[in-house]
Amino acid sequence: MPPMQTDTPSASLVRDLLARRAIALGLADAGPEDSVPDAAIERLLEQEVRTPEPTEEECSRYYTVHEDEFVVGELVAASHILFAVTPGAPAVLIRTKAEQVLARLGGEPEAFAECAASMSNCPSGSQGGQLGQLSRGQSVPEFEQALFDASRPAGILPRLVNTRFGFHIVRIDQRIAGKALPYEHVRTRIAEQLTERVQHSALVQYVRVLAGEEGTTVPGIDAATSPLVQ
Repeated sequence: MPPMQTDTPSASLVRDLLARRAIALGLADAGPEDSVPDAAIERLLEQEVRTPEPTEEECSRYYTVHEDEFVVGELVAASHILFAVTPGAPAVLIRTKAEQVLARLGGEPEAFAECAASMSNCPSGSQGGQLGQLSRGQSVPEFEQALFDASRPAGILPRLVNTRFGFHIVRIDQRIAGKALPYEHVRTRIAEQLTERVQHSALVQYVRVLAGEEGTTVPGIDAATSPLVQ
């Protein structure tokens, strides 16, 4: 189990907790917490934080519930009109304008290309808002979620899609179905995902216990008063 990253204040506090524990167990020489090497903290975690391997039943159940995660070849042809939100821009007014245009297009869908050309803040506006065929992983998560929601039929989506770039009016032009990879092809990947989740939960619980023993407060992690606390 790798040591925790220390690029945030909370993570730095967690690392200090683990460093003190490593020193207490003789896994590192006494001294300042920041002098404790990552290797010592890694040995500590391997020694004290044990996580079970996911069972075949757990992996199979995950595949059944999340089969859409393992689809390949799925494509969506889409177009959009972007109302960009930049730092300092009046987001409420921009959203209101986008909603007005969306309402108009609900009754005049044929005006989509014209609105994209005159209003979109994306270069695709010159092409009527067309983005071409997109596969998973090619757009930001919020946009991708809207595109690949198979419950939504082709046509203009009834609500704005909000991303880090602004507000989007999205039109699904075509869906090309993909193919689900067989379970045996993704079993190893599933096991790794489940193991990572269990490791994270076990590590958080371990840190909670250490924080409780020291009476230390770590933002985002409540201290536990018993190692049995779940």
